[in-house]
Amino acid sequence: MKSKVFEITITGKYYSLLLPEEIVLPFLEKNLRRVKVMASFKRKELSFHGAIQKRSGSYYMMFGKRYQKELGVLPNDYFQMQFFEDTSKYGVEMPEELEAVLLSDYEANEIFESFTVGKKRGIIYAILGYKNPQTRIDKSILICENLKKGVRKNPELLKSF
Repeated sequence: MKSKVFEITITGKYYSLLLPEEIVLPFLEKNLRRVKVMASFKRKELSFHGAIQKRSGSYYMMFGKRYQKELGVLPNDYFQMQFFEDTSKYGVEMPEELEAVLLSDYEANEIFESFTVGKKRGIIYAILGYKNPQTRIDKSILICENLKKGVRKNPELLKSF
């Protein structure tokens, strides 16, 4: 499933995108609140996972400074977007480093899989925040060790005890 390409601009002080209802409703009718997004602006393209949110009768999606900088858009710039059905397991791409560590540690993997999808996504995003592959491996191992020690709060999962 995919939407047509549409034009959009950043609105509000929270870097959100006011989404056209005709784009959003087909996804919501299939209970798809999380989508894969392709955004383009002046020959630059960006792909990310996003959540369709409803506030005050309108539909929004967050579009933070990191995405704005990567795409090169400023508030009041119009750029193109297209939504696709998100077929990923967690609503975000799993970093291969975390996946490998979880697959090698049955106990930590069982604990990880027992969490809500949102909590799993939070852990995945924490690992995605590191650019260096070795750092991702080290932090993935640390998270697994902390999970087995009973640590459950995301900020504490990345701390050495």
